[in-house]
Amino acid sequence: MDSRPPLRIGDCAPDFGARSTAGDIKLSQFRGKWLVFFSHPADFTPVCTTEFVALAQAAGRFAALGCALLGLSVDSLFSHLAWIRAIREVFGVTIGFPVIEDPSMAVGRAFGMIDERAGDSAAIRSTYFIDPEGVIRAITTYPHNVGRSVEEMLRMVAALQCAAGDTVLTPEGWQPGEPVLLPPARAAGDADAADWFCRRVAAP
Repeated sequence: MDSRPPLRIGDCAPDFGARSTAGDIKLSQFRGKWLVFFSHPADFTPVCTTEFVALAQAAGRFAALGCALLGLSVDSLFSHLAWIRAIREVFGVTIGFPVIEDPSMAVGRAFGMIDERAGDSAAIRSTYFIDPEGVIRAITTYPHNVGRSVEEMLRMVAALQCAAGDTVLTPEGWQPGEPVLLPPARAAGDADAADWFCRRVAAP
């Protein structure tokens, strides 16, 4: 069994090379922009299909945030291409982001998307939010039978970008343009104010 510790927030995302629907790809080629790297249990599955359609429809909104999309499934490249073609034919949606193949589950296991003891990929529905330096800034994991929210993925990228300098914090449900919070160290200078521990200010 692989004894590598699981990836955590703040770790550098391990580089890899793989075949994809956009040709051979390396994770490191996305350096310089934000990246949402997401995995799926298998092609031609209902929850995955709804996620792919929604992600494709929101691709322009991710691009506006300077964020690329990269999908992964254990199925073969030929299966990926057939699934993408079926999505276009059934839903009229073109999947423009690359989808890599991981038949050996090597990438999934390296990223902790699959338990080392698992015999298949049923546990895969993870998302890694990676900054332009290749550092993992957030991780979400869902069970195979619950779909992710693309709106929340977009919100996560925007919130991570807003809070990237550690000079502000984003409150619950924060959306771009809304007030942000001051870290305790910055707010402590006005300790006499009743709201010193939860001071909201205009977003930078």
